[in-house]
Amino acid sequence: MTKTHLHLSDIHGYSRLAIEATLGVTDLVEAMHHTILRVPVPFGKDKGANEPVTGVHGVVYKVLQRSSGLVYDLIRTITSGIGNRLDSALSHLEPELAHINSSNERAAILSILNGVLGDHMTTKGNPLTITMAFRRKGKVLTLTKEALTAAMPDVQGKVLLMLHGHCMNELQWRRKGHDHGKVLAAANGYTPMYLRYNTGLHISQNGRALADLLEEMVQAWPVPVQEISVLGYSMGGLVARSALHYGTQAQHSWVQQVKKLIFIGTPHHGSMVEQVGNLVDIALEVSPYSQALSRLGKIRSAGTTDLRHGNLIDEDWMGRNRFAHVTDQRQLSQLPPNVQCYAMAAMIAKEHCEVRGKLFGDGLVPLRSALGHHRDSRRELQFDDAHRKVFYGMSHLALLNSRAVSAQLQQWIEAPTPVDA
Repeated sequence: MTKTHLHLSDIHGYSRLAIEATLGVTDLVEAMHHTILRVPVPFGKDKGANEPVTGVHGVVYKVLQRSSGLVYDLIRTITSGIGNRLDSALSHLEPELAHINSSNERAAILSILNGVLGDHMTTKGNPLTITMAFRRKGKVLTLTKEALTAAMPDVQGKVLLMLHGHCMNELQWRRKGHDHGKVLAAANGYTPMYLRYNTGLHISQNGRALADLLEEMVQAWPVPVQEISVLGYSMGGLVARSALHYGTQAQHSWVQQVKKLIFIGTPHHGSMVEQVGNLVDIALEVSPYSQALSRLGKIRSAGTTDLRHGNLIDEDWMGRNRFAHVTDQRQLSQLPPNVQCYAMAAMIAKEHCEVRGKLFGDGLVPLRSALGHHRDSRRELQFDDAHRKVFYGMSHLALLNSRAVSAQLQQWIEAPTPVDA
């Protein structure tokens, strides 16, 4: 069956983003323009919009502010008008037929878009927004006994839950012809369940939604669920921990079935990429001339900023400015009880080095973060030594297709589970 890289409905979503981007750039340019008029030197002090600019400079400023303001308002009016007309016209397009399949390339683009702007897209109701769902071969699975039996005739009582990383989707578990989920499921009698979710939302929002979805899945499972094992890659590991937290709070039955939780390159204590992004925000705030540019950095999603420290629950971010440069203020949390937990990390360097591990790690996640180590002993994640593994000379993405990683996963999956776990 032919797979398409672009659906008709995508035009609607992309047009909304284009209009919103145009309006955002207009605001940014206007802010920079007015700053240039107000502040005489690049590192001068802007006294604030409420304090008058006096003298000849003040007269010139007021004239130019009013004239340019009319121009910017006209641009916004025209852009909004075009957007409303496009929105109205495109909303009348007939829904596409359900049998039209999406290409892997399209799915990858939408996943990146949601990872960067997913919270904004959700708020605006953009049709390109990803809705959390279990999928098989890219198509959404309906959680009823009949639908699951039809989609998976060989369904087993052992479930292998696969949670992808930031800006990714479930199809990307397959890399260079290898899929950890498929290999492990076939070797150990599991039925793999692949989740796709909007990685731009707060991790706690995805965690709560996943907890509810898993309860729905267990209730609809065609055979009694014997156990659930979880593979969480990168952000997926944090979503798994969050889901177990909220599932426990809600007294969901699926929580009792989770026996093993394996983290692959998970930034338990944050990712250096987002930490650097936060420092860029601070640098752009130094000069009034660059303050407007800081808006560009602040379009990044809630899911992205959660990765600075590894936020898991609502209390980690609610009521706070997520772009502020603050110390780790997360609620203290440990690994879920009665679950065998494992941590796998990679380092680009070919041998152990504390400095390289901290600065570069696997290219995205510092070594200590992936292993659950923390300078504050209260935040240290208590993995058994035998449940930690580091692969050297390997990047973050290479963790997905490494045969050595696959062998280690197999060893952990087949390890006997204590009776009380």
